[in-house]
Amino acid sequence: MRYLTAGESHGKQLTTIIEGVPSHLPLVADQINESLIRRQGGHGRGRRMQIEKDLVEITSGVRHGYTLGSPISLVVHNDDFKHWRDIMGDAPLAEEAEVRRTISRPRPGHADLNGGLKYGHRDMRNVLERSSARETAARVGAGAVAKVLLRELGIEVAGYVREIAGIVSEVDETLSVQERAAISEASPVRTFDEQAAGKMMEAIDQAKKEGDSIGGVAEVYVEGMPPGLGSYVQYDRKLDGRIAGSVMSINAFKGVEFGLGFEAARRNGSEVHDEILWSEERGYYRRTNRLGGFEGGMTTGMPIVVKGVMKPIPTLYKPLQSVDIETKESFQASIERSDSCAVPAASVVMEHIVAFEIAKAITEEFPSDYFPRLKRAVDDYRKEVRSF
Repeated sequence: MRYLTAGESHGKQLTTIIEGVPSHLPLVADQINESLIRRQGGHGRGRRMQIEKDLVEITSGVRHGYTLGSPISLVVHNDDFKHWRDIMGDAPLAEEAEVRRTISRPRPGHADLNGGLKYGHRDMRNVLERSSARETAARVGAGAVAKVLLRELGIEVAGYVREIAGIVSEVDETLSVQERAAISEASPVRTFDEQAAGKMMEAIDQAKKEGDSIGGVAEVYVEGMPPGLGSYVQYDRKLDGRIAGSVMSINAFKGVEFGLGFEAARRNGSEVHDEILWSEERGYYRRTNRLGGFEGGMTTGMPIVVKGVMKPIPTLYKPLQSVDIETKESFQASIERSDSCAVPAASVVMEHIVAFEIAKAITEEFPSDYFPRLKRAVDDYRKEVRSF
C-alpha cells in the first residue's frame, strides 16, 4: 500500500490517491468522514474549522460499497476556495493584474524561507500553501481506509493526548483500545484524566489570550497485532523505524518514542525488557509491555504504544521577528489563521498515520490482492504462531 496527496491549503481541493488496497474490502464514504470530522475537533482549534466542513468524495476504486483493487481516489473540497479564487486560481494573471497577498516575510518555525530558497519562490505563499497542516486532512483520509482494513482483521487503533504544556494525563494501562477511544473521544482535549483535561483547557485558553501557542504529546495504541511484522534483516524493514519516520513526517512533530522510550535510558535493563511467558490460550506473550510492542524491529504481539511530541504551532498572534526577503529589513512575521493548540487534532492525525504504516506492513507480509484471501492468511498465521 502507498498513497500520494495533492492540494494547497486554500486551493480548490485536497486529493488522496491510495494504491494497494485489496479488492472486496467493504468501504463507504461515511467511514472516512468520521475520521475527517474528528480531525477538525478539539479544544483550541482556530476559525478555519468553522469555515471548512471536511467531507470526502470517493471518485474511484470503490463500487457499490466495495473496493475494486484499483487505485482509490479521495477528494475533499475546500469550501472557502470561493474567497481565494483570485489569489489561488490556476489561470495565468493578466499583465495588468496585481498579485494579491504576496508574502515576502517568512515566518520562524515554518517551511517558508527554506522552501523559498529551495524552489526559488519569492512569494512565500507558494510554499506555505502546501506546507500547511491542512494537508493532513488528505493523509487522515488514507489512514481512515487503512483503519477499515485493520478493523476487518481484528486490529484496532486509538489516538489520544497524554500531555499538553507540561500537564500530564495519566492512563490506566489496563484499559482496552476500545475504552481508550471512547473515553478520549468524550474529552474536549482527547485525554483521560478530567482534572488534567481542565488544566489543559485553561492553559490553551491562556495561550490564546496571550497570542501564543502550546504543544504536547500524543499517543497511539494498537491492539490485536500478530507478532513478527516488520523484520530484523535490513534497517529499512524495521517496522518501528518506519512508524517513527511516518510520525516525524506530521507537521510540527519533533520527537517519537515507543513504550518507555527515553525513560529506558534512566533505568536498569531488568526494569526495561519484557519477560516472555506462554499459555495455551495466548501462545507467547510478555509479562510487561515496556518496549511498546516491538523487539528487533518486529512486533511482539503485545499492543503497540507510540508517542509523538508536537511543538507549539509557530503561527503566533504575537508574531516573532523575521526578515523581508526583498528589503532585508527586520519585520514581525506575517500571521495566517491558526490554532493556539492543535495537539488534540494531531492525535487523530497520528492515529491515522500509524494505522496506514501498519496496514502497509500487513499487505507486504501476506497475499493482499483479494481481501478474503488476506484475512484467511492472517488468521492462519495467528494460529501458526500461537502453537509454535
